[in-house]
Amino acid sequence: MVRRIAGDLVAVDAAPGIGVVWGTLALALLLVAWGPAWRRTRHVVTIAHEGGHAAAALLSGRRLTGIRLHADTSGVTVSRGRPTGPGMVLTVAAGYPAPALVGLAAASMLAAGRAAGALWVTALLLAAMLLMIRNLYGLLVLLLAGAGVVLLSWWADPAVRSTVAHVVAWVLLLGAPRAVLELWSERRRQRGAPGTGRSDADQLGRLTPLPAGLWTAIFLAVVLAAGAAGALALTGSARPESVGFLAGTLGR
Repeated sequence: MVRRIAGDLVAVDAAPGIGVVWGTLALALLLVAWGPAWRRTRHVVTIAHEGGHAAAALLSGRRLTGIRLHADTSGVTVSRGRPTGPGMVLTVAAGYPAPALVGLAAASMLAAGRAAGALWVTALLLAAMLLMIRNLYGLLVLLLAGAGVVLLSWWADPAVRSTVAHVVAWVLLLGAPRAVLELWSERRRQRGAPGTGRSDADQLGRLTPLPAGLWTAIFLAVVLAAGAAGALALTGSARPESVGFLAGTLGR
């Protein structure tokens, strides 16, 4: 098993056809733009968001104590350390950009023909998050996601792996801006209401000289830039002669 995973991590598959890239983009747009689908797809973005908080906490020397994922697609990552300072700022700021940056990393691997490697890296990251999950719903979500990725990586053929990996990458790249826009909309609705101001942007507004609104704008700029870079990587790596490939793959 270890040899198989190691081989997949360095394996290079043939570049997907342009039909796969644009077809998976269209599917991801539907999953992100259509409300009923987004309420489920958003879990993917939330996992990356909380993973960003967790990674930043560890990198900044804070003690990570737990991660919770909730049925309403919200999440909480708890760490211990100084309540102010660069480490706390980095930890809080890492959440909203994380899905787009993970999507960009996935897009870069897919552009290099490493769909299998991207899936195994995803499985390893989900396993690492599993060690820190602290609620039953979050445990079930990560177990289902991890099992799906492992089964896909182990048994699916390269064409199916590449197609699914492209959908996930697009969902992260497109879902990250929607999550930031939802943050902006929520802050507008709750402006002046008592007991509010608990978002990442609001926390950063209290931790730094920059106001929460400016942090929201920074989040949006980062995710749009990462999304554009990821889109260029995915579309630039496609083979233009294989327009019918996606239909053949999905029709299996």
